[in-house]
Amino acid sequence: MSPPIAPPGWSRWLVPPAALSLHLSIGQAYAWSVFKPPLESALGLSGTQSALPFQLGIVMLGLSAAFGGTLVERNGPRWAMTVALVCFSSGFLLASLGAATEQYWLIVFGYGFVGGIGLGIGYISPVSTLIKWFPDRPGMATGIAIMGFGGGALIASPWSAQMLESFGSDSSGIALAFLVHGLSYAVFMSLGVLLVRVPRGEKPAGGGASGPSALSGVQVSARSAVRTPQFWCLWVILCMNVTAGIGILEKAAPMIKDFFADSSTPVSVSAAAGFVALLSAANMAGRIGWSSTSDLIGRKNIYRVYLGVGALMYASIAWFGDSSKPLFILCALVILSFYGGGFATIPAYLKDLFGTYQVGAIHGRLLTAWSTAGVLGPLIVNWIADRQEEAGKHGSALYGLSFYIMIGLLAVGFVANELVRPVDPRHHIPAPKEAADVQREQSV
Repeated sequence: MSPPIAPPGWSRWLVPPAALSLHLSIGQAYAWSVFKPPLESALGLSGTQSALPFQLGIVMLGLSAAFGGTLVERNGPRWAMTVALVCFSSGFLLASLGAATEQYWLIVFGYGFVGGIGLGIGYISPVSTLIKWFPDRPGMATGIAIMGFGGGALIASPWSAQMLESFGSDSSGIALAFLVHGLSYAVFMSLGVLLVRVPRGEKPAGGGASGPSALSGVQVSARSAVRTPQFWCLWVILCMNVTAGIGILEKAAPMIKDFFADSSTPVSVSAAAGFVALLSAANMAGRIGWSSTSDLIGRKNIYRVYLGVGALMYASIAWFGDSSKPLFILCALVILSFYGGGFATIPAYLKDLFGTYQVGAIHGRLLTAWSTAGVLGPLIVNWIADRQEEAGKHGSALYGLSFYIMIGLLAVGFVANELVRPVDPRHHIPAPKEAADVQREQSV
C-alpha cells in the first residue's frame, strides 16, 4: 500500500495534520481512567484489575513499536496508519463485546492487546515521514504530531464521561460507549490515511531502502543502531525521563490531596481533578514547545534541561512542596512538560545521530524504554507510598523517599546524555556514490 508521492507544489504543512488525526485518536489511552470506576462497579473489579487493559496497552505499545518498526519503514506510512486504524478501532469493538457480555478477559484482550498494537504502530507511523518533510525543523515537526498523543485525553476524557452519563455506567452503557469510540476513531483516523504523502525523490514504499535523497549525510540502519552505545544511552535517557514524569502523572490526584491533607485548605476532589487536567495540558504543551526549542539549542542541551532542571523540581517538591500549593503545582507542571517534551524530542535526537534511513524502526526499538518506565514509575511511587502508610506515616511523608529515587534516576539519565557522542563511522551506510565506487572497485 504505497502512499502517493506528493505532486509538485504540495504543501508539507498538510502532513502534520495527517499525523495529528492519528495521534489525537490513539491519545485516548491517557483517558482510560474515566472507564475505571464504571468497570469496577459493573463487573465487580478491583482497582488493579480495571487498570490492566491500560497497562497491557502500554506494554504492547512498546513491543509492537519495537518489532513492527522495520515493517513500518519498509511498507510506508499509509500501510502503518491503516494497520493502526484497524487494530485500535477493533480493540474498542472487542472491548464493547466484552462489556456487553460481561467478559472481562475480552476487554483486556481487545483494548489492551489488539488496541495496544494499534497504539504502537500508530505512534511511530508518521515519525520518519515528518522528519523527511522537515529536515530543517525535525523537533518541531515531530512535536506537532506527538503533541496530539498527549492532548488526546483532553478530548476523550470529557467525551467519554458525557457518553457514560448519557448511556449509563452499567455494562450495556460501557459497551455502547466503547462501540461509539471504535467507530468514531475509525472515521477520524481515515483522514490521516487518505492525506499522508511522501516527499518527491523518496522511493515508493515496498521498494526497499529509501531513495538517494534520504541517504545524504550520516545514515545508520536499525540493525546497526542497536549495537551502538549511543542507542543505549538514549534508551536510558528516555526511560529515566519517562519514569520521573509518569511517577507524578499516574498518582496525581491522590498525591496533591495527601500533600495538603493536614493544611488549613485541603484539596477537594474537584480541585484534584483540575490539577490532573493542568498536568495534561502541560504534557501537551511541552511536546511542541520544548521540542521546537531543541531545534534552536540542540538535542543534548534540551535533555540537560529535562533531566537537570527536572531533578531540581523534584527536590523542590520534596523539600518545600507541602508548604506551598503554588510551588507544588508549578514544579509538577514543569516536570510534566519535560515528560512530554522528552517524548517529542527523542525522534529528532535519533535523526541527528543515525540519519533518516530507518529512523522510524530505530524509534520503535527505543520505545521499549517507555514500556519499562510505564511499569517502573508507578511501581516506585505506589509501592513506597503503601509501605510508608503501613509504617504509620501520612501526607507528604508518603512520597519523600520515592521523590529522592526519582532525583537519582534523573541524575543517571543526565550522565547518559553527557556520554552521547557521534556514531562511529564503521556503523554508517555508504552514501550512494561511495557504494557505487566500492562496487566498481570490486568488479575490476
